[in-house]
Amino acid sequence: MDNMDIRPFRIDIPQGDIDDLHSRLAGTRWPAELPGSGWERGVPTSYLKELADYWAASYDWRKHEAELNSYPQFVTTIDGEDVHFLHVRSTVESATPLLLVHGWPGSVVEFLDLIGPLTNPVEYGGDDADAFHVVIPSHPGHGFSGPISKTGWTDGRTAAAFAVLMDRLGYERYAAQGGDVGAFILPALGRLAPDQVIGIHVNAHVTFPTGDPEDMAALTESERGRLAAFKDFQDDKSGYMQIQGTRPLTASYGLIDSPIAQLAWITEKFKDWTDPKAELPDDAVDRDRLLTNISIYWFTGTALSSANAYYERFHDASAWAPKERSTVPTAVAVFTTDVAIRRFAEKTDTIVRWTEFERGGHFAAMEAPDLLLGDVRKFVRSLT
Repeated sequence: MDNMDIRPFRIDIPQGDIDDLHSRLAGTRWPAELPGSGWERGVPTSYLKELADYWAASYDWRKHEAELNSYPQFVTTIDGEDVHFLHVRSTVESATPLLLVHGWPGSVVEFLDLIGPLTNPVEYGGDDADAFHVVIPSHPGHGFSGPISKTGWTDGRTAAAFAVLMDRLGYERYAAQGGDVGAFILPALGRLAPDQVIGIHVNAHVTFPTGDPEDMAALTESERGRLAAFKDFQDDKSGYMQIQGTRPLTASYGLIDSPIAQLAWITEKFKDWTDPKAELPDDAVDRDRLLTNISIYWFTGTALSSANAYYERFHDASAWAPKERSTVPTAVAVFTTDVAIRRFAEKTDTIVRWTEFERGGHFAAMEAPDLLLGDVRKFVRSLT
């Protein structure tokens, strides 16, 4: 039986683990870089060497660990697994509870720049009416909620765990925001708990063509561009997904053993998915934020258990079965690399807000927190 207690949690990575990381980085055996090759074949060796040198010599994990520990963190056991989460209450008692759900290869680090403006809007030039009590969980199997001890953690099971978490915290009605995998989990949460979820806001949302010739003929030029980008992802940028969805254990041997492998595996996604105006991943996202996110995967040893979520998704028939249209009000924020198409989204969800931005990419909370914050505020204002 689960221990329903909510226990305080503090990150304290042993110094030996940090020393081991530095030792492994120093002992890396590097591949020879093919002349004339760029990012189209993966992360260039020259770039990764420079990033790895910074990780080893200049990046200060203790500084960023302290930043994470400046926020109240907790662990509670749900469905047999310990679930880690940040819980930051606003000083405004009437604030709206807001569940923030990260994606892969993300973590709670995605939302650090939003916590202050969400919980204390006046200090950031906002209004008390826009205050939120914020709950930011690490997915089961990810970060400090991992590694998991059992298989079967589908998106639906994770959604159910988050419903239990919000109930355990005493939140009877709440809004939710998430991107990437979070944009799969939150619609499932809305269907599971429609009387509790007042609204869902998603970014990095994926919609699938209906196959209806009338729908396809009605696509706008920008929508056709997004559909082409989705096809390009499937054809040329989805190798990581196919591996994690079919053979996560095989891939994990390298990721668990080599910090360079883990660094490359995640950094590639920050190149492929961030705003294309950024030449390098750390042009789009602060370098230390990027490395804090990667360090969490490394120190917690969750490469396998986070990859297992893709295996569960690939092999969960219920995830892909036709569903009734959700009645929960849903907002979609579309950033520069997103592929969502409204007419497809409206087949499965009640879309009440659709916003398209010209800045920021897949990791919107890190790339363009101001735009995401403003859109979430406007959406929740319309619900309350």
